[in-house]
Amino acid sequence: MRAFFDPRQLLHGPTAELHNGGFAPYQETPDRAESILHAIGPTEMPADQGEAPILAVHSSEYVEFLKSAHRLWRAAGREGDPIPYAWPVVGRRPLRLARIDALLGRFSFDATTPIAEGTWDAVYWNAQTAIAAADAVLGGERAAFALCRPPGHHAGADYLGGYCHLNVAAIAAQRARDAGVERVAILDIDYHHGNGTQDIFWERGDVFYTSVHADPATDYPFFWGHADETGGGPGEGATLNLPLPQGTGLSDFRAAQMQAIEAIRSFNPGLLVVSFGADTFEGDPISHFKLSTGDYRMLAGDIADAGLPTVIVQEGGYATAALGTNVRSFLSGF
Repeated sequence: MRAFFDPRQLLHGPTAELHNGGFAPYQETPDRAESILHAIGPTEMPADQGEAPILAVHSSEYVEFLKSAHRLWRAAGREGDPIPYAWPVVGRRPLRLARIDALLGRFSFDATTPIAEGTWDAVYWNAQTAIAAADAVLGGERAAFALCRPPGHHAGADYLGGYCHLNVAAIAAQRARDAGVERVAILDIDYHHGNGTQDIFWERGDVFYTSVHADPATDYPFFWGHADETGGGPGEGATLNLPLPQGTGLSDFRAAQMQAIEAIRSFNPGLLVVSFGADTFEGDPISHFKLSTGDYRMLAGDIADAGLPTVIVQEGGYATAALGTNVRSFLSGF
């Protein structure tokens, strides 16, 4: 399987995040990608396809914000990395905002996702990595892997959150649509629901989004991913959420994933994007499922049996020492 990664993705290096009422070391570290690289071996550098595929998913105002946020923060005399702290929960509307504090709230939904000095370069090449994997599959490969770091599925068209800045799964899916693939499916099997991906395609019937994840009644992102969320407008019925309780092991997870795969088969897509998160691992420090390393090969085999051209993008997974082995196990299932 061809795999893609750009070392500039390591430039995103915030030092701290707001967690459980205080600042804690940032969990989504460059070590995550390095663990995967060590386990899977050589990768290919993505070509630069420019900003157009990113702007096909994200608003231009949001992209400009990501480029300028750290510079504006420092110009305001601040130290450290910008972290949002005020949000327009009610009456969110377009305003001519100038102060960086206001912009941070306008383009985010939580305080866990700082913007460091190297963040834009990292997430730009993160997107190019997902695009390269999509292009490889569009070019005839059975499957391709995008080692995406930071992850992407919590990022919406115009907001960041959950360690995510650009939605790499959505960018890959839209790349396929723009290349003429009539219908695309996204299977999200990260521990956390991909609220940004769901939001981006909520009113679209050409992209089917299904997610197996921890019940948002108990787990982040809380406000999205409930079973009664099925899409809106032309996208009604093109969203399927399968929340599971904390402590879920292979048997129940696999059954839910098979339900998702059957729904994907019924949708009959020309291409599948898999948002793979290894934070379903039993040793993950911030999650509560009970999958083992060997389980990932079996789960991937079930996906491969669907027989669809498949783009795999890396999402979460924070047990860094085991992350590479878990990813290698999953890829081996293809």
